[in-house]
Amino acid sequence: MATVRLRDIVSPADRAAVMGLRRGPGQDQYLNSMEEIFAEADQEQRAMPHPWAVHDAGTGALIGFTMISDNIPRSMDDDLVGPYFLWKLLIDHPYQRRGYGAATLDAVVGYLRTRPGADVLYASCADGFGSPRGFYLRYGFTDTGRVMWGENVLALDLAPRG
Repeated sequence: MATVRLRDIVSPADRAAVMGLRRGPGQDQYLNSMEEIFAEADQEQRAMPHPWAVHDAGTGALIGFTMISDNIPRSMDDDLVGPYFLWKLLIDHPYQRRGYGAATLDAVVGYLRTRPGADVLYASCADGFGSPRGFYLRYGFTDTGRVMWGENVLALDLAPRG
């Protein structure tokens, strides 16, 4: 079973390390390039971007990237979803289909359990061949029926069970 460690991306060297990550065939229609991801995060600071490099917990190898909106203020603009939103998840092409995507979500959920008011993690995706929708639904996300940016908004219930 794959396990990962999330490492904060805080410096230019941290950013440079993830720039070589590659999407799988057909995934470019669902996921921006790393350059575009960082440009978007830099432009949308109001969305509270929190990027991480994803490393294999056993070997330390860089295997991916993920970014969430981390506690957007409740008075958020109508074009944002949150306060916690899975903004990006990219597992480097050679490491896909090995359990690293689910392990990354496990690590993100573990982090969110330490955050104030983190009772739902939202995500979004478009439909089509190669879409991550099935992966998210298998993980436990549900369809909210809401559409933003031409994508279906999904929700993962993080509320503690009583």
